[in-house]
Amino acid sequence: MSERPPISPRSPRAALEPEQVPPPPKRSARARNPFVIVGNAIITLLIILMIGAGTGYYYGRQALEMPGPLQEDKIVNIPARAGKRDIADVLLREGVINVNPWAFIGGVFALRASSDLKPGEYSFQRNASLRDVIATIVEGKVVQHAVTIPEGLTSEQIVTRLTDNEIFSGSVREMPREGTLLPETYKFPRGTTREQVIQRMQQTQRRVLAEIWERRNPDVPIRSPEQLIVLASIIEKETGRADERSRVAAVFVNRLRQKMKLQSDPTIIYGLVGGKGTLGRPIRRSEIQQPSPYNTYVIEGLPPGPIANPGRASLEAAANPARTRDLFFVADGSGGHTFTETYDQHQKNVVKLRALERQIQNDTAEPTDDGPPTTAAGGSADTNPTATTTRPGAAKKPPRPAAQSTATPPVLQR
Repeated sequence: MSERPPISPRSPRAALEPEQVPPPPKRSARARNPFVIVGNAIITLLIILMIGAGTGYYYGRQALEMPGPLQEDKIVNIPARAGKRDIADVLLREGVINVNPWAFIGGVFALRASSDLKPGEYSFQRNASLRDVIATIVEGKVVQHAVTIPEGLTSEQIVTRLTDNEIFSGSVREMPREGTLLPETYKFPRGTTREQVIQRMQQTQRRVLAEIWERRNPDVPIRSPEQLIVLASIIEKETGRADERSRVAAVFVNRLRQKMKLQSDPTIIYGLVGGKGTLGRPIRRSEIQQPSPYNTYVIEGLPPGPIANPGRASLEAAANPARTRDLFFVADGSGGHTFTETYDQHQKNVVKLRALERQIQNDTAEPTDDGPPTTAAGGSADTNPTATTTRPGAAKKPPRPAAQSTATPPVLQR
């Protein structure tokens, strides 16, 4: 039998008192070490941070990759000097994103793009994710607007077009010289200054002119690139048809070789209105013989400067004209021209044109100030001319109506 511990008798008072709970054991000196306490706290904090980071990464990635709210492609302008919050507000207002602005800012930081956001006009694709939106702004591939400058405009007309175009900024400080701008289709981002546009057109013109000058026909009686521009500007104003430029060029080159006056109506117009480019009415007979440095009915050879800004094709035609002996051309009534070598052939074509004009009863009539007109047959000469008739030795005498004269051919402007 096991022995039981002896029972100690207790007094009635002691029996009424609660039993004393033994004190907890004392912690060891190692557990009370402050390094252990700090270490445990750091480990706990790291665990919490890891859990938080994992959760944040999961939901952050979801937010970055989730398709955006755009139902179709949209162009949005990010203004200059806009901060991250400003950009987020713009994107949210335009419906490109549908997350809290702070989520956008967080995405920017997550993608390390804080210093790479660029202002400009951007095209965001349909359902673009937040990652795609941020990448588009970081790449800086802004929308390029195509701007077409037609051939044959004067510098003043081109500057007017640039001034009226709202995608450009600033103003043109100085009117560019006539013939120094290359008409073409260019692409510019919104906000490009007009001075930058002018500079680019001038740089392109210099490059193209140098290339064409190097490939020119050495037999062409043109002494400098500047003279090439002058001739090309006359060709540009005389015809808008690509298949006729080289033949028109040949007529003027042949006349230069034979020391004949060019007798081009567009030069008269430029001498009257300069950079404005358009006369607003047909040429009067008195204006044909009116002295002007640009009036090729009066002066010998080329005028002192271009009368417009010619395009690449007209420059090519001036440098390499067709190999013909044509000296005259006149409208054929269908938008083109008839070219001839002799004045007699030319006169017959003029008679045909006059008969056609009478048949269709041309609506416009040339104003007169000192007698019947001789340079236009019912058509306006203030736009891009489409016909010219010329003859050597015509500057000495006033021109007569084409149907009556065999000695002094007029210039017919259509």
